[in-house]
Amino acid sequence: MYQNPPVLILGIETSCDETGVALYDAAAGILLGHVVHSQVAMHEAYGGVVPELASRDHIRRLVPLARGLFERAGRAPGDLGAVAYTEGPGLAGALLVGAAFAHALAAALGVPAIGIHHLEGHLLSPLLSARPPEFPFVALLVSGGHTQLMRVDGVGRYELLGETQDDAAGEAFDKTATLLGLGYPGGPALSQLAERGQAGRHNLPRPMIASGDLEFSFSGLKTAVLTLVRRAEATEQFRADVARAFQDAIVEVLVAKCMLAMERTNLTRLVVAGGVGANKQLRAALNARTASAGTEVYYPELELCTDNGAMIALAAALRMQAGLAAGGGHAFTVRPRWDLAAPR
Repeated sequence: MYQNPPVLILGIETSCDETGVALYDAAAGILLGHVVHSQVAMHEAYGGVVPELASRDHIRRLVPLARGLFERAGRAPGDLGAVAYTEGPGLAGALLVGAAFAHALAAALGVPAIGIHHLEGHLLSPLLSARPPEFPFVALLVSGGHTQLMRVDGVGRYELLGETQDDAAGEAFDKTATLLGLGYPGGPALSQLAERGQAGRHNLPRPMIASGDLEFSFSGLKTAVLTLVRRAEATEQFRADVARAFQDAIVEVLVAKCMLAMERTNLTRLVVAGGVGANKQLRAALNARTASAGTEVYYPELELCTDNGAMIALAAALRMQAGLAAGGGHAFTVRPRWDLAAPR
């Protein structure tokens, strides 16, 4: 166990279609730099992520990205005290690339390699912002693959409060964007289109908003959009109005569940993390509701909402400070499916 983290940690993120590397000075609590290469252009022709192509691109990108980062930060690999990497969840092949790189480098340097849960990285990423939250807090993890509400009492102390029963919010954004004829990735394109839409033109359901629990369901909302699209001529304004109605429904459900979670836990701080956490309308709605309730909401910096190595390096540093990062050899595995709340 490591009660005092090493001075410099390299963070590596390769869970899906972004290759992220970062350098974090754990002693000073400073992010020295990070860089992310997105594979969006490569996968666009296929309408989604192709796992084999993603893995091969991570192989091509990791070494030059890391080398460039060290040069810009004025540091060298020999300065490292640990290498952190995403152990899961994610695409198995993509995870293996990052894990193999991390363990090989760590073994060569004689330093530990620390496997990090991808969602833990997102959950703790607001601690890198200029206005970091204090524990405990409620966290909304909202991305293309996950929509979960967690109670967070400290590093490694997570309780699942509720999650989606089918599509994640980000997945629903992408699928609805496809129905509206938007490109890949669809979520950001749909949000931009929604800005030109008129509110109230279409009435879409708010799934499970009155269920009395903290669970989510978004597949029915996507089906309702499909019904609308089939019934009408898809003019540009119609598409914008549908996009606005869809986003209004998603945001209303997410905000309602977040406020209920805070009420149920008697906590006054909310953290929002994951790619959908960058959505302007969601942020505006949460800002308004928490302000009226006398509570607080925190977000990571916009550049840290998507997958990145900075959140992995930070999570490793915090786990080491808490004595939760075990040392050991360099035999490794990855966890494509991994429950954050499960014991490690």
